[in-house]
Amino acid sequence: MTHTVTFEDVWKMFQETDHRFQETDRKFQETDRKFREMREETDRQIQAVSNQMKETDRRLGGRLGEFVEGLVAPACETLFAQRGIPVHKVSRRVMAKLPGGRQMEIDLFVVNTDAVVLVEVKSKLEVGDVREHLERLRGFKEFFSEYADKRVLGAVAAMVIEENVRRFAINQGMFVIEQTGDTLRMANDEAFVPRAW
Repeated sequence: MTHTVTFEDVWKMFQETDHRFQETDRKFQETDRKFREMREETDRQIQAVSNQMKETDRRLGGRLGEFVEGLVAPACETLFAQRGIPVHKVSRRVMAKLPGGRQMEIDLFVVNTDAVVLVEVKSKLEVGDVREHLERLRGFKEFFSEYADKRVLGAVAAMVIEENVRRFAINQGMFVIEQTGDTLRMANDEAFVPRAW
């Protein structure tokens, strides 16, 4: 026996299908809302972790810098003596202030009777660090007038120095102290003549 499909049957099927579509659409919208909330919460958590990592890097960077200074300071006496610059004193974190809130800090300050060497120490040396140190060397005698009669030499030291940065510092007339294996050495060749400021 065959059943004839009437308009009412089709209308009822259409209404049921429409109801299912509306229910499915409502579920999709609810799922989409939950995904948005989860994404926003995940973004907040990622931002919080990122901020914590930046703070940790800042703290470790400072501590690592102090650690590297501690390694470089005792090596200065030998390394500079090998280059004909006897060392009488090595001081860490020497600072001077001028009126107007201007100040200068030198990581390692190497002194003998006729010269001073300003050593900038980093865990990883960048070209920007070399440029900043050049500015420090140019302004040194203004901040430390008691050394006006001495030759002022520049040096940079780091555990990690890329070749282009090493070359740049040497071309600017600076000594470059780098790590090689478990020791420190001068990257400058024997013929290197340092620039005096």
